[in-house]
Amino acid sequence: MSPHTLAAYRLDLEQLAAFVARESGTPTRVGDVDHLLLRRYLAQLGKRDKKSTVGRKLAAIRSFFRYLVRQAVVEKNPAELIATPKKENRLPFHLDIDQVTTLVEAPRDAERYALRDRAILEMLYSCGLRVSELTGLAIGDLDLTGGMVRVLGKGNKERIVPVGSRAVEAIRKYLQGRGELGGSGPLFLNTRGQRINRRSVARIVDAHVLRIAAFKRISPHILRHTFATHMLEGGADLRAIQELLGHASLSTTQRYTHVGIDRLMEVYDKAHPKAHTKKEG
Repeated sequence: MSPHTLAAYRLDLEQLAAFVARESGTPTRVGDVDHLLLRRYLAQLGKRDKKSTVGRKLAAIRSFFRYLVRQAVVEKNPAELIATPKKENRLPFHLDIDQVTTLVEAPRDAERYALRDRAILEMLYSCGLRVSELTGLAIGDLDLTGGMVRVLGKGNKERIVPVGSRAVEAIRKYLQGRGELGGSGPLFLNTRGQRINRRSVARIVDAHVLRIAAFKRISPHILRHTFATHMLEGGADLRAIQELLGHASLSTTQRYTHVGIDRLMEVYDKAHPKAHTKKEG
């Protein structure tokens, strides 16, 4: 698992431990945790967290106790008796063509960090990368001539993703500004000359959203949703989108079909002369 996943699971377990300590008021052994205690904990989480977040925390707890059973620390897994909350059927938010174009073109200066920001935004939208994949890129992962990039995704699975011509141009200008068109170092650097991290990428997106004041605050991940939605609207095959996004399951990719259907119905309602005709009688 990625370091980010491990850190999230560790935090999940630390939060459970803190809850157990508050509930009992005395030191509690892990074997004293039963399904009733876990239900109270999840009920508390449900008041402030999304169902998907509660489900992830439950998965971490269930996995932890499964490990303890294998190690003979406890006899049974109390989390196995608890059903995973059904996820909200929320459609992924995405930008339209004009919005994403305005955002990607927001860094216009020839200054070094403006060139970097433009390259980051172009890559996120052109390739549909996760932020962790973007920050993990090295210069050597790029084939600017062929317009391809080698990406290391979840579970250390490697995939090759096409890079659009505008993104290639933006990266080339950024690397020329750095004086490093070749090499094996990190692709994107922070102001200290070190590999950029996820928080910095989020701040970059925020800064340019505020500059253009075109829409509400968005996360870098919205550009990944936008990439997938625009690919689908442009006629791309769902399997191809799955490969480009690095989804292990097609069902994860299929949620973008709902966005496409909504868009189709919107176009139909606007264009068809009988779409808004009231039924007689």
